[in-house]
Amino acid sequence: MAAGISFGGLGNGIDFGQVVDQLVKIQRLPIDKLVQTQTALKSKLTDYGVLGTKLLSLQGAADALRLATTFDRSSASVGDPTVLIASASSTAAAGTYTVNVTKLAQAHQITNKAAKAVAAPTTDIVSGASATFTFRVGSGADQTVTLGATATLEDLKAAINDLGAGVSASVLNTGTDAAPAYRLVLTATSTGASNAVTIVTDTTDLDFLNASGTGGTDVLQAAQDAEVVLGDPSQNPVTLTRSSNTITDAIPGVTLTLIKTTGTNTVTLSISRDTAAVKANIKALLDAYNDIVKFINERSTYDVTAQTGGLFFKEGTPKTVLSRLRRALSDEVSGLSIYTATGQIGFKTERDGTMSLDDAKLDSALSEQYSAVKALFINQASTTGVAQRITEAVDALDDVVAGALTLRKQSLTDQIDDLAKEIARKEEALAAYEARLRAQYAALDALLSQLQGQLSFLRSRTGLVQERQL
Repeated sequence: MAAGISFGGLGNGIDFGQVVDQLVKIQRLPIDKLVQTQTALKSKLTDYGVLGTKLLSLQGAADALRLATTFDRSSASVGDPTVLIASASSTAAAGTYTVNVTKLAQAHQITNKAAKAVAAPTTDIVSGASATFTFRVGSGADQTVTLGATATLEDLKAAINDLGAGVSASVLNTGTDAAPAYRLVLTATSTGASNAVTIVTDTTDLDFLNASGTGGTDVLQAAQDAEVVLGDPSQNPVTLTRSSNTITDAIPGVTLTLIKTTGTNTVTLSISRDTAAVKANIKALLDAYNDIVKFINERSTYDVTAQTGGLFFKEGTPKTVLSRLRRALSDEVSGLSIYTATGQIGFKTERDGTMSLDDAKLDSALSEQYSAVKALFINQASTTGVAQRITEAVDALDDVVAGALTLRKQSLTDQIDDLAKEIARKEEALAAYEARLRAQYAALDALLSQLQGQLSFLRSRTGLVQERQL
């Protein structure tokens, strides 16, 4: 209701407020229709956004099959997984190895002699005005800590750790609760013989270099390389030494993580092609494709009873999407000799447009003609495989300039914006119309009020004349 305008309710049988409301309601019908159209377009735009996300998921599934390095899958198995763990990349060649883990890599760990232990971590370990503690790791640079006159064992530990120089310092009580004996433990942060810790200078009371004759160093753990023997011990095996228990450069494409030694025993390491993983990736591609088909089908239906179509009913873009993806997945790949189309390895198009997979047929193809299946999907110099075609199809649909999906989404956005402007303009016009109506009916209400007063006056005068005549 327009501000400052009200109706008197004069008992004339007409509620002008309701009259105005009804007239405005009728005038609002075109706006309501525009709002409904705008809401439908927003829902359609949202679903196109979801479709775009599903296309990216399909492209992601295709990427797992598009290149030789992503298509191939290898698996590694170890006869005794408590000895070592193995993982294989796509570049690993199939093979079986006999492995004997004779040594594990260890980090060098040393401590000062028990004779130089102190009663508490806060015990002063500097006898003079200052002290110097210098060490190095392997062939690295010397690392020096300078301590003041009142420095403690805890201070030295903290100063070494603050250097971040390849050594971790800790304090260890090698005594008892009643008679504690705290010693400094230095542990190399990297394993291997080349990472041994050497004390260069020690003028603290810990006396790592035994200047007093009662000090020195205890080795808690030797700096040691891992040692692995590959091959039958009775033949001519190869011995490998590495500074780490994780070995990545012995067998190409295989990572070995050593856990424990085998003594005189051996374990078997087997590297094989993982066709199950390849099949899973192929099925993931098919699932992503079917997800798109079902999504579009559900929105392209027509309800005969309600005479309404889904959000994609009569939309050309979803049909374009399905057509391009179907061709990418089903058309023959030129330049191949054994398998030239996915239908030959078990793909089948169903009546609703989705694709099913004959598992037995795919299993047989992967087992007997693995390279031919691989050639069908991957991108090569002379052929564009199925996975590459899908990637290119999605890129074309999503192209920022000419992509069918991009253009349709932009068109919907423009229509929604235009409708918003039209609705705002009509709302403004309707507000002005309502204001005029209320002003006009307010004037009419006032006029009727005036006429009602005049009529009452005339009736009263007529009654007075009649009384006088009597």
